[in-house]
Amino acid sequence: MMTTASADRAAPSTLSTRRPELLAAAAATVTVVLWASAFVSIRSAGAAYSPGALALGRLLAGAVALGVICVVRREGWPPRAAWPGILISGLLWFGFYMVALNWGEQQVDAGTAALIVNIGPILIALLGSRLLGDPMPPRLLAGMAVSFAGAVTVGLSMSGGGGSSVLGVVLCLLAAVGYAGGAVAQKPALGRASALQVTTFGCLVGAVVCLPFAGQLVTEAGEAPLSATLNMIYLGVFPTALAFTTWAYALARTTASRMGATTYAVPALVVLMSWLALDEVPGLFTLAGGVLCLAGVAVSRSRARTTRAAVAPETVPEPQPEREQA
Repeated sequence: MMTTASADRAAPSTLSTRRPELLAAAAATVTVVLWASAFVSIRSAGAAYSPGALALGRLLAGAVALGVICVVRREGWPPRAAWPGILISGLLWFGFYMVALNWGEQQVDAGTAALIVNIGPILIALLGSRLLGDPMPPRLLAGMAVSFAGAVTVGLSMSGGGGSSVLGVVLCLLAAVGYAGGAVAQKPALGRASALQVTTFGCLVGAVVCLPFAGQLVTEAGEAPLSATLNMIYLGVFPTALAFTTWAYALARTTASRMGATTYAVPALVVLMSWLALDEVPGLFTLAGGVLCLAGVAVSRSRARTTRAAVAPETVPEPQPEREQA
């Protein structure tokens, strides 16, 4: 009777305890899906916009969307202690990363770019362990290894002959470094400000950094087809404003290393979206790499099963009657 009642009371408490973890996983899923869709939109908008102009237009659209939400929610300014992380992430991730990636994808094929950028989660794990003290459990390391093998498989299967250049490889490598540095810098800021504040002001910092490309944006916007401009706005509202906010929400509730490993699902989703949106039918080699990416993410986000031994309640020995002294 008592055992059944205790179990009934424990079930809701277990669910409520896991609720933040489930919400963080859902936020990470939204981020990964939207970031994967960004690759398809970048390919479309990049034909009409130069790398810097595309980055600035994307950031301005994202800043407007985030600013409206901040005003409605009365978020206010982040505390002073959060600004170092916001400034670094805005400079490296929102600004430098987007320009370098846009430029790099004009120099190398999509497979090579995806392969090089996916060095980012490894750098996040190393920086997070060194600077933030993030744990590196065996399951995380094993999952990252499996996912990286999948990313290599996808990259090699999608690479076209002679489509790479030294400049493009260097740019994608620099983009991966900027991505890792910005992601790690965000983590301390999220302990002092909300996810929406960190994302909004990081996006604004990135837009300020990209202001030198304003002239190019104005000129190219007048000549670009409507579809390219709509893709740029989509990049700003969804893969930037929404996806970076859900990323920050999830990052505030887990380690940078685990979040970085989650983004290994992006190449697999890019393959699927390219198949559906661009009619690019993937080969078996590409599909196998995508499966490896997803399997590695599943391993890295899983928890080791803890075998709970049934411990009997401590029994206090009954006091023994003292023997009378002779």
